[in-house]
Amino acid sequence: MTVETSSFRFEAMFAAVKAAGERIAPAWPLDQSIAVNPLWEQRGLDITEAAARLGALCGIHCLMPGDYYHRLWQRSRIKDHHLLQAAQEAGQHASVDDLLQALKQPLPAEHWHNISDWLDEQRDRQHKMAWRDEITHQISQFCASWMQEADSRADDGLYLAWVKQVRSDRGIAILMGEPGLTKAFRELPDDPGAMIVSAFSELGVQTSGQVQGYAESLLMDINGWASRFAYERWQARLQGNVADALPELVAIRLGWELALWRHWQLRYPDEADQLCRKWRAQLLQMDALIARFHSSQRLLWVWQHAAELARQEDEQALLAQGSRRTLPNARLQAVFCIDVRSEVIRRALEAQSPEVSTHGFAGFFGLPAAYTPVGTDLTRPQLPGLLAPAIRIVEGGHQVDEICRARRAVCQAQNSWEDFSHGASTAFSMVESLGLGYAAKLLKRTFLQEHDAHPVNDQATSGTWDLYEGERPLTLEEKASIAGKMLKGLGLRRLARTVLLVGHGSHTTNNPHAAGLDCGACGGQTGAVNVQVVAQLLNNTVIRELLAEQGQVIPEATRFVAALHNTTTDDIRVYGAIDDDIRQWLDDAKLIAQRERATRLGLADSPVFNRPEQLDREIRKRSQDWSEVRPEWGLAGNSAFIVAPRRLTRGLKLEGRAFLHDYNADLDSDFSVLESIMTAPMVVTHWINMQYNASVTDPLKFGSGNKLLHNVVGGHLGVFEGNGGDLRIGLPFQSVHNGQRWMHEPLRLSVYIAAPEAAISDVIDRHETVRDLVHNEWINLFVLRDNGSVSRCAQHGWEEVIND
Repeated sequence: MTVETSSFRFEAMFAAVKAAGERIAPAWPLDQSIAVNPLWEQRGLDITEAAARLGALCGIHCLMPGDYYHRLWQRSRIKDHHLLQAAQEAGQHASVDDLLQALKQPLPAEHWHNISDWLDEQRDRQHKMAWRDEITHQISQFCASWMQEADSRADDGLYLAWVKQVRSDRGIAILMGEPGLTKAFRELPDDPGAMIVSAFSELGVQTSGQVQGYAESLLMDINGWASRFAYERWQARLQGNVADALPELVAIRLGWELALWRHWQLRYPDEADQLCRKWRAQLLQMDALIARFHSSQRLLWVWQHAAELARQEDEQALLAQGSRRTLPNARLQAVFCIDVRSEVIRRALEAQSPEVSTHGFAGFFGLPAAYTPVGTDLTRPQLPGLLAPAIRIVEGGHQVDEICRARRAVCQAQNSWEDFSHGASTAFSMVESLGLGYAAKLLKRTFLQEHDAHPVNDQATSGTWDLYEGERPLTLEEKASIAGKMLKGLGLRRLARTVLLVGHGSHTTNNPHAAGLDCGACGGQTGAVNVQVVAQLLNNTVIRELLAEQGQVIPEATRFVAALHNTTTDDIRVYGAIDDDIRQWLDDAKLIAQRERATRLGLADSPVFNRPEQLDREIRKRSQDWSEVRPEWGLAGNSAFIVAPRRLTRGLKLEGRAFLHDYNADLDSDFSVLESIMTAPMVVTHWINMQYNASVTDPLKFGSGNKLLHNVVGGHLGVFEGNGGDLRIGLPFQSVHNGQRWMHEPLRLSVYIAAPEAAISDVIDRHETVRDLVHNEWINLFVLRDNGSVSRCAQHGWEEVIND
């Protein structure tokens, strides 16, 4: 082989390996938890193609099993007309009987096997550990150590650090009963690029397609850590960097494959010859294997679409019943996050008086900021993970020194406890280590309802804030620009005397995934800081004058008041003065919302269900109970994103399943607000929807398993289920299943937008990401008209939806 040919071969291989890594979506750490579509980086493929590829190469399920759909049909949740419509739209000439028979056909059992998988087929699994399990455990433990020693590790890259460790680990060969395996590890190259070329060359992987497919399969073997490194890459790119450790992670996984291959060649030559024949034949069949999976899933996708049509029929029937009436001027306007949990409390609040109107807006309230609390070393994002913070929020005011001292004292007092209780591999040993003292602390938290929030969140703030770009304070003009964009996005024609800006957060105890119950988009933080800063900006007299010069007039009598909705208890904490009757409206709305949520919490048959004060106490107790695995259902059940004026949805019981974003096309002459909604909140809601879907369709790969077995890794990196295995991503089983049934239906998000079709089409045409989501059928997109009718965005254009 010439030098030029060798160089070309390396470049082609590395490009294919890098492309495989680009298929891995990021997973945020526990303390900054963000709901992510784990298939996000595959959105360039039609969803059916992506599902077939994952099924063939990685054994991953993107659809529910046939008996799940059959039960929906038996219960008439899916009706015959849904099936026939779905088949027609998919171009399948199939009868209902054909589709029922398709559910009885098993999906292909055959899928891609890595070298370790072939060896496991011959292994005595009753008496010996599987190679797949040992490989996952060893790489996972190494990655956990690597990530936790980030500040002290040597300059070795990820791969070189691993290869040095595995060469010196003689325990692997002893544990697996394979003397001589250590020699195979010692012969691996030091350089990850050389490792990639050596492995693919020796294993006969010749084409770019084979390299990429094989590398994808290897990465999905350790998808948790691959997703973690994809997060590091995501953050680097937000800062304009190009760091990417995923090719080195492929090299590590390839190191195991090559070591096993070489070891078998030397020790078991007859078995190695048989392995070689199977391996070479499989390489040649990769594309055919993916095609078989795609073909076998065609009718199952018809069932999936039929389930979505059934839900859309319900949604569209509700939307057709909207009042469309224009309400008199409101005395209270309450702006909530678009989170589905806000739908219930908004409906309950509006039921208190026609003088109340609620509105939906992205939960970071347009503030592209990170927050640095005084007295701490923390800097936390307060905006969607799609964005990089452009500014910093810093507390000020005359109380700042006192607050700083108080926070430092609290943080120091809790630091050793938090380090121990949240560290890796402590969940099984903490009570034994701390004895009755720890048990007493848990009991105190449970029965005395002692708060267990982050110490910064539990401390009072000065109520005075400033904004910085780097170390430079923002000018009043820049602050006015931020406030003006927020007001325009909100789209209110008139402002009430009181405008409540309501962020949201949750409250749970002894829950590593607590941040996942806060804002599903904004770095796992509550919206408390955002609403207080925005309220301060909008109440500032000078900023109001600057806004008025731009045509955005805020009445002198209008006051913006910050508040925080606790989604676990439905309490609304107000950071400012409000009238007594408004306070009463909030309290009464809480009781209505609690009662509606209580049914899903299994409290409908409880004696407290019809006793508001006792039900309130019971729900509060659940939020403080360290043993409660289902304190609330989060965003389970989400199915729709509705972008429209509130008058089109007011009074409709959407059951906490719809994201509601206010939008008035009449006030958006250039459709810039529409563009921002479709490119940001719509993407965020899709991420949330797909995280829940994937945690149900494949809880082993995309869910984080049983909460009762979780061990936190490195304080915040993620969790192990038990004391090892891969880093688990996605939602715990208890977050989507109540012990008897799934609490989330895996349905692709249905998006309804009250805007001209041409304006929506223009946004789709100009933004590749939006185009991928729509044209590759990751979401279902509809236009919502003022009379409640809808049209669907199809490949050939817009088509009217006719429901009986």
